Amino acid sequence: MLTSSLVWFRQDLRLRDHQALQAALADKQPLILLYIWDSTTPLPQQWGGASCWWLHQSLSELAASIEARGNRLLIAKGNPTQILANLVSRYQVSHVYWHRCYNMHSIQRDIHIKQQLQQQGCDVQSFNGNLLLEPWQAQTSDNKPYQVFTPYWRNAQQIIADMHFPMSAAPERLPPQPTDCTPLLCVDDLALIPTKPNWAGGLTEAWQPGECGAEQQLTTFLERGLFDYKEKRNFPALVHVSRLSPYLHGGEISPWRVWLRCEEVIANTPQLSILDKVHFQSELGWREFSHHLLYYHPLLKEKNFRSAFDKFPWQYNEAALRSWQQGKTGYPLVDAGMRELWHTGYMHNRVRMVTASFLVKHLLMDWRLGEQWFWDTLVDADHANNSASWQWVAGSGADAAPYFRIFNPILQSEKFDAAGDYIKKWVPELSCLPAPFIHAPWQADAALLAQAGVQLNKDYPLPIVEHGAARQQALAAYRQLNTH
Repeated sequence: MLTSSLVWFRQDLRLRDHQALQAALADKQPLILLYIWDSTTPLPQQWGGASCWWLHQSLSELAASIEARGNRLLIAKGNPTQILANLVSRYQVSHVYWHRCYNMHSIQRDIHIKQQLQQQGCDVQSFNGNLLLEPWQAQTSDNKPYQVFTPYWRNAQQIIADMHFPMSAAPERLPPQPTDCTPLLCVDDLALIPTKPNWAGGLTEAWQPGECGAEQQLTTFLERGLFDYKEKRNFPALVHVSRLSPYLHGGEISPWRVWLRCEEVIANTPQLSILDKVHFQSELGWREFSHHLLYYHPLLKEKNFRSAFDKFPWQYNEAALRSWQQGKTGYPLVDAGMRELWHTGYMHNRVRMVTASFLVKHLLMDWRLGEQWFWDTLVDADHANNSASWQWVAGSGADAAPYFRIFNPILQSEKFDAAGDYIKKWVPELSCLPAPFIHAPWQADAALLAQAGVQLNKDYPLPIVEHGAARQQALAAYRQLNTH
């Protein structure tokens, strides 16, 4: 009986730039292409609803792409250790390949699986498939992990400059499965998409998940969004952010392709500023830094990076939390962001900072409440990025925002959405209210509100907290923490 090779797809749902797939193709033997829905994942790390919707679409495209090339994606659900052991035994698998994941559960699971498969006589190889650098590649001069972004990124860029990225085209044809290989499940069997009710209509309108969608989004950004990126990326009504984060999270595009395409466009387009490239690539750098932090601090999602915050006097107000989640805080920029998130599974990065700061510092709510909501509602919900970003805003993380940095949602709105275009899109009940009052409707007189068709506390809520008082309360809490 012929031996077979097996590629285990995880967060690498693509055929281009796929080191594990290229290694399997070099074996020139029957090929099993496998995706496992891991039912052993612990509860805090299980995929959120929006990410599950995205995964369904991406798996469907990958399955179709594989089938068009002469193979079939094998889909399984359960314990990966048992599933892989059974497949290796049943189909005489001699080589297993995968791309590495870097959260604690995946690392422990993969070590165990590798040992077991090796005991079965199987060769197991893993590769970096989802980062520019492995989390351990950039170290301080005394071989310790970084805790500050700037020196980390300076070192990382030096390493990247000397790297040869493992680029590869998608194969035109794939070797067939073993002749007796039978299908296990189809994508629908994983029950990843909502049905009763189907709340994903806005996600469907906003996104094209999968490898083709990733390539189109990258091209669109490089053609339209990279120019003047440094300045215009802060304005949520403009199309000057890449929107590549969900594709990078799912591995539908490699960060190497994004990096090199950006370098190529800058080199061939004299009118583009080098500063735009630098600032865009630094966003990729923050993604790398977040994975660096997660690798060395595996409980980043659950525990304060700075243990002093274990004593922080967080408050809990269920009604206020619900108002924040539903985009009904009375602060239009905050509400626009939260409604964009619910409708599209995405939020502009500037607005993410404002909404997160509002929850943590205006409402004094534990950052983990916000992290969990974003985890469930973001299509780009990433273990490393989501955790590190929330801790950055809260002040409990590495290289955290200073405690006195409390975003004023009114000033942020006036500065970055001056005409109110972003607010008008997501908070349409205020669309007839002119600037500057669209940023703070409660400051408008009764005649102007009536003319705009806005009745406060009926059509749109009054602020659930007053900015000045909330700011002073937050500063007092943070000062108390910093003096102990």
